Amino acid sequence: MIFYVTFNDYPSGIFSSQVVDVVTFMNEHLDKEVKLISFISMRNFFKTRRKIKSELESAIVMPMFPKLEKWKLNRVTLKCMCWIYKPQLIIGRSVFATQLALLQKKHKVVYDGRGAISAEFSEYNVANSIQLNEQIFQLEKECVLNADYRISVSNALINYWCKTFNYTSESHLIIPCTLNTLFCDLVFSEATIQTARKKLGYPSNDVVLIYSGSTSGWQTLNVLNELAASYLINKNFKLIILAKSTAELQHLQSQFPTQVIINEVKPNEVPAYLLAADYGLLIREPSVTNQVASPVKFAEYLACGLQVLISRQLGDYSEFVINNKVGFIFEKNLALQSIPYTQKVLIRNLALQHFQKRSYLESYKAVAPIAGNFKKE
Repeated sequence: MIFYVTFNDYPSGIFSSQVVDVVTFMNEHLDKEVKLISFISMRNFFKTRRKIKSELESAIVMPMFPKLEKWKLNRVTLKCMCWIYKPQLIIGRSVFATQLALLQKKHKVVYDGRGAISAEFSEYNVANSIQLNEQIFQLEKECVLNADYRISVSNALINYWCKTFNYTSESHLIIPCTLNTLFCDLVFSEATIQTARKKLGYPSNDVVLIYSGSTSGWQTLNVLNELAASYLINKNFKLIILAKSTAELQHLQSQFPTQVIINEVKPNEVPAYLLAADYGLLIREPSVTNQVASPVKFAEYLACGLQVLISRQLGDYSEFVINNKVGFIFEKNLALQSIPYTQKVLIRNLALQHFQKRSYLESYKAVAPIAGNFKKE
């Protein structure tokens, strides 16, 4: 058996595609059972537990000890789970889950690195804890150097490990943030695209930009607003924002009330909006957090046939956009036109080639103990 452990991760579109879908995929294609062990806050515990188990009935959802700073106390709970299920391997999603796995000592551990975590804590104060901000560098370093194997979401993250932690091993593989099954199984046709645009009142000559994501600090919404506004001066440009409304976004909408839609939607409703668009916006500041990232929205935009307007030095993907001619480095005064259906088909095919989970089947297999790829370092 393999444990896939998450810590303080909650139901969302990201959780569905990068946790539930991954565990389901591994269970379908590996010879070992993969069990999701999810540690969540005691606040709204039963409601959150129901949401997780509604997506993955076999998941074991456990309450965390109060306060993130006391993360280490949860090692006892994981030890009990190990005693009951006797996993051969524990995959830890990000730092705290991996640290709990390393504390078990007798089990092989894979660090599933989702980003530059200590940089994220420093740049965006995500934990809002001085104690954790002081500890996180050492905790991340131990995960990178002491795990038996590592998964990285980007080549840029591997380079960060080498530079920051003097990582020199070759015991890693790269699996980017892959597509949710919802996007792989999408009914993609000229008719569905036309229907999506008609529903929102967009004629064929409109150029539709879309932003789908959170309003977290690393999203740099002020820069996005400034760039988007430079295009919305043209009445044929429209902007869809699939996010929680903020004062910044409301200000942009007040400037262009007939051209900007702000709507926070459920994950399964996102594709219908993306189909109506021409360009997906992925605009972030050049922080370390962003320079190593693998935004799942990048793959989702491409899967819906969109070109991507991306900022410079965003993970591996600014270069991907240029090399594959599927968008532009976003700036003012680009000559943007609506994307014809034939081109959208080519973009979607590229997305399915690079970002379906089955494209990384051999990599997922390499994670399983039966592959014999693990050597204690």
